[in-house]
Amino acid sequence: MRRSVLSLLAATAALSLGFAAPTRAAEDAVVIPAPAMDAAPASGIQTAVIAGGCFWGVQGVFQHTAGVVNAVSGYAGGTKATADYQTVSTGRTGHAESVEIKFDPKKISYGKILQIYFSVAHDPTQFDRQGPDTGTQYRSAIFTTSDEQKKVAEAYITQLNSAKVFSKPIVTKISALEAFYPAEAYHQDYLTLHPNQPYIAYNDIPKVENLKKLFADNYIEKPTLVSASKATN
Repeated sequence: MRRSVLSLLAATAALSLGFAAPTRAAEDAVVIPAPAMDAAPASGIQTAVIAGGCFWGVQGVFQHTAGVVNAVSGYAGGTKATADYQTVSTGRTGHAESVEIKFDPKKISYGKILQIYFSVAHDPTQFDRQGPDTGTQYRSAIFTTSDEQKKVAEAYITQLNSAKVFSKPIVTKISALEAFYPAEAYHQDYLTLHPNQPYIAYNDIPKVENLKKLFADNYIEKPTLVSASKATN
């Protein structure tokens, strides 16, 4: 299923009534504890791949996160042959709309990335959907790049479930990353380029605002854009 028509209509109606910026996203932010177990300090740029609904909003959140050197929207969980938006939108490819996050572990840890992911980037209790969007391509998933990432992610989910931080159990699936395929160019930097698009304004801008509010020390005003990264390479 494509971006929900109902969500676009609802957002358009809200904006037409004079609400330039909504007060909440489709998925509310939740204040959660930091992970008790985190990845060991490391040198060099590291990679994290996560999925939490529409990649526009997830990418936007991490583009405003300090220590992230690049965040790219794309697809993970399926094959290269089906890694395109039209095919992934059928929900039958195994792919999830995902974001590949390149980060400096001296500035932000893997555990902190997961804390932001679970808190403001999406609702990890929604199964095969996120807010107005439904389908396996919108599932909550973590694609790990090492055994250490797997252990940290598993321990954190156990920690959050045991503390009953959420009203329902976390349904996030953890699996080893086989490959990540960048999405089409028109999906990159979408939140920054289209802040007034109804879907973005209603569902995703509030996520960035929640990042700023709940993770002030990790928030940067100027986003780290894919287009800028390409221009400097």
